[in-house]
Amino acid sequence: MARNKYNVDETLETEFNAKHLIRSFQYIKRYKKLFFGAFFFSTVSILCGLVMPLFTADAIDVMIPNRDVRGLIIAGISLIVIVVVQALCNRFRSRCSAIAGQEIIRDIRRDLFVHLQELPFDYFDSRPHGKILVRVINYVNSVSDFLTNGIVNILLQILSLIFIAIFMISLHPQLSLVVFAGLPVFAIYIFAIKQKQRRAWQLQANKSSNFTAYLAESINGERVTQSFAREDVNYSINQDLAMDARKAYMKAVTINHSIWPLTMIISKAVYYLIYIIGVIYMRDTIAVGLLVAMTSYANRFWGPIQQLSTYYNQLINTVSYLERIFQLMDEPVLVNDPEGATALPPIEGTVDFENVIFEYEKDRPILKNVSFHVSSGESIALVGPTGAGKSTIINLISRFYNIKSGAVKIDGYNIANATLRSIRSQMGIMLQDTFIFSGTIMENIRYGRLDATDEECIAAAKQVFADNFISKMPNGYYTEINERGDMLSAGQRQLLSFARTLLSDPKILILDEATSSIDTNTELLVQEGIKQLLKNRTSFVVAHRLSTIKDCDRIMFINDGVIAESGSHDELMAQKGLYYHLYTSQLTNE
Repeated sequence: MARNKYNVDETLETEFNAKHLIRSFQYIKRYKKLFFGAFFFSTVSILCGLVMPLFTADAIDVMIPNRDVRGLIIAGISLIVIVVVQALCNRFRSRCSAIAGQEIIRDIRRDLFVHLQELPFDYFDSRPHGKILVRVINYVNSVSDFLTNGIVNILLQILSLIFIAIFMISLHPQLSLVVFAGLPVFAIYIFAIKQKQRRAWQLQANKSSNFTAYLAESINGERVTQSFAREDVNYSINQDLAMDARKAYMKAVTINHSIWPLTMIISKAVYYLIYIIGVIYMRDTIAVGLLVAMTSYANRFWGPIQQLSTYYNQLINTVSYLERIFQLMDEPVLVNDPEGATALPPIEGTVDFENVIFEYEKDRPILKNVSFHVSSGESIALVGPTGAGKSTIINLISRFYNIKSGAVKIDGYNIANATLRSIRSQMGIMLQDTFIFSGTIMENIRYGRLDATDEECIAAAKQVFADNFISKMPNGYYTEINERGDMLSAGQRQLLSFARTLLSDPKILILDEATSSIDTNTELLVQEGIKQLLKNRTSFVVAHRLSTIKDCDRIMFINDGVIAESGSHDELMAQKGLYYHLYTSQLTNE
């Protein structure tokens, strides 16, 4: 059962701590040269900006009173040069940051994608896929922007504050204290709203994730939506989720934006206080140019603080995203290669289950001490009521899940000690949900073996009678089909999947409801193809239509997690047990 769905907020299992932010720095370290370049050019740009008020003060207090035209011209040219250097530095800084940002986005998404491919089926079954996508796309974009521009700018603004403070103190220590007087008020407010900000951005992330999850679900289910005329209902749900996301965002930014007015009030108060003190109390000891320079530095001092408040808001936002990104990265890979795992050698196809106990949920076993032996080349049909454990057995052969106890062996090797790639690369698996990828028909068939020639792909398609409909397509095997193969019928999609599986030439073949969506006429053709497919291969066939598995060497009736009956079709019919009653009732219903 899904732990989460589109209208349920995600709960973080661990609280955020500084280690998460420090952990994200691993991506910065990979591109430290670019970051150093961005930092260097930004530092030069800041110093250029800080030098300008000195020229202004000197011009007002010295050059203009002395009518030093030559000095004014030199000062003007110097300012132009400084502006040009500052512009070039900003350009180079932007380029370094942009390159580093894109590299970080690529690296984080690569790490997430690699990890996603290793996660067990249970992870994808237990949450909407949209909530996974939002972490890989939206959250990574936001985090990357902070890790590149945000962190560099925070360091630069801090460095800028230090430089400005040095320049102010060197000009007039007493007036500098006036500028610094507003800092305690600002710091107290920041710490007071810190937790409130974090909770607000966590809520915003939840509501945005919910909206994306429902959007992804709606797109995938659009045919069903229109079939049942549910557009109005879905629109209403979409609007409710969008409104929840809007409210959460507005609440978060309202808290964030409360910092900016405070810094503006403090900075303006300090600005005018400098004039008051300078004019009233210090008019005999301070020059006009010096007063102008100090007010300019005061504005520059509180400018970085305003910027730091913005980056602080971005940090709080990024923290909420990092929590979810690292939560995904830390999701345990329950099915992986154990320490010391060895590659399974080329197999013959013997399969043994030895007292296997398996459960999806704790203390609710699906398989209960299941044991059986399958010889190489033997075809096995698994039948029984829904939920009895048929699909579970074939999933365990491919080691998609770990068993609780017992052993699953192939050719005598315990697959729990073998590498996953060596197991699955020697199997052909057709799951109940046939998936077709976007691309050409030829590319979909070749997915089973990437080094196969066109002739081999066509031969595989002919063997399972897929060539009959492919040859009638506009461009034959090179016809472009969209994701999930919506332009194909369900039967055609399954025939393509047959060809793909046949091409991989597996020693163990697994067919899970492989003919469930094929019409009766197509089924007659496919049965002949399946007979060719099963030759010289160990095969496991799960089917509800019992007429399709009569020719299997052995039929195992699975009921309530155990093998209730086992034998050939004729043997089980003679017993007149569970299989007999299921088969006869199906014939009657047909």
